[in-house]
Amino acid sequence: MSSTKEKRKTPRVKKRGTRRRRQTSIYLLLWAVFSVLSLFIVLLFVISQQVLLNRTYKTEAAQELNEKSTRIEHTILNPPPYFVGRRSELLQYLSNENDVQIFILDDEGKVLFPHGVGFDEDQTGAGIPLDFSDEISVLKNKLETQKTALYEGDGEFVYGSKISLYEDSQEYLYISKSLHLVQTVTETMRVRAVSTSAFVFVLAFAVSSAVSGWLTRPITEMGKKARQLARGDFDVDFYGDYSEEMVELADALNFARDELSKTDKMQKELLANVSHDFKTPLTMIKAYASMIIEISGDNPEKRNKHAQVIVDEADRLASLVGDLLDLSKIRSGINALKLSLVDMSAYTEEILGRFAYLQETQGYQIVTDIQAGLNAYVDEVKIGQALYNLIGNAVNYTGEDKRVYVSLQQIEPDVFRFSVRDTGKGIKQEELSTIWDRYYRSAETHKRPVKGTGLGLSIVKTVLEKHRFVFGVDSEYGKGSTFYVDFPLVSDETEKIQPNA
Repeated sequence: MSSTKEKRKTPRVKKRGTRRRRQTSIYLLLWAVFSVLSLFIVLLFVISQQVLLNRTYKTEAAQELNEKSTRIEHTILNPPPYFVGRRSELLQYLSNENDVQIFILDDEGKVLFPHGVGFDEDQTGAGIPLDFSDEISVLKNKLETQKTALYEGDGEFVYGSKISLYEDSQEYLYISKSLHLVQTVTETMRVRAVSTSAFVFVLAFAVSSAVSGWLTRPITEMGKKARQLARGDFDVDFYGDYSEEMVELADALNFARDELSKTDKMQKELLANVSHDFKTPLTMIKAYASMIIEISGDNPEKRNKHAQVIVDEADRLASLVGDLLDLSKIRSGINALKLSLVDMSAYTEEILGRFAYLQETQGYQIVTDIQAGLNAYVDEVKIGQALYNLIGNAVNYTGEDKRVYVSLQQIEPDVFRFSVRDTGKGIKQEELSTIWDRYYRSAETHKRPVKGTGLGLSIVKTVLEKHRFVFGVDSEYGKGSTFYVDFPLVSDETEKIQPNA
């Protein structure tokens, strides 16, 4: 029962490489954003235009009415000689001239003008039955605190004031200006704005679609080219008629293509070289095993000699497999560095001791210049492997004099350098960037007294990069090569400070 529960609790892990859920395309996102933005701008324009237009027209209408009404009131109180005793004609003239409606009201809202009886014979008259009671009430309220009033009524602007046309009488001047024109113009502009907005939106819709397509076209093209690259087409070119940012992306993708091409080439060479290196000892093992069975099985001396060849070739296979595993582990980080304080002077002497047999049996000379007391925090096993490979590489490639020069000297207050120099053919400038590759081999013929798998310098590079040490090679073609590694010197003051791996 508990087992079932544990299974239910186990989270489902998404398999690597599983296709992710399809997301909305960039084209649609850009198109949607541009379209919505255009719609928002158009709506904002229409709304703001309507509000501002209506407010502007009303403000101008109110200002115009105020100016005209002030002049009209002054003319009524001070009529020209021609209109003396003819107020009705004067008011009608002023109404027509200024395109406004003029009313003279009494205190109760009765209309004295127009059509007031006896208006020009200095008597109030009976007026006509128009109900201005509401208007006069509003006007009186506004005139309680001011001499004149200007306000918006029902579909009109109104100007009002108290005037005295007769002795001991009080009348009200009521001038109105219809807002019908303002409303008509506003409505017309609203219709035009909506039509224009619809056109602009359709245009923005089309333009955003075109722009989105133009912006996403390079990405689509690069996606197709990337799939070509994934299928192994290393001739694909990511350049095109793109913007500056996309050109930078094309540069990066072309660089990645070149590096992948190099890696692919290296992998093919690695497979070919490993296959060759495996095939040779396996062939030897099979051949000598057959010889033992068929020829030397009863001859102890020949049998032992043939068996020793099998053992040597098996050791060679084991060495090749070991180097491949070491390189894989170091690069993948499985084997983390185990740093400790190491006397590199004594350790270098110990590594050099492994090459003593070459000096004794094959006449090689290893000239050393080792400064004593140089300490560093290193992974002793891995650094030992790197230094052994560097010295072995120099032995394999040195010249006819069979001389190799090994040095370990302090070059700065906090740095000391290990270097190994051979007197061989050197390395061509065009090959300097590839010597650290797996299975790099110089085109020059050379003897190989030190057994190797062709992975030596690649292991050296990986170990030193893990340590974050400075290393390199100086070479002049025809005069030999010098490989070097710079170690951080651990002095007495820093000896107790253990660095992080």
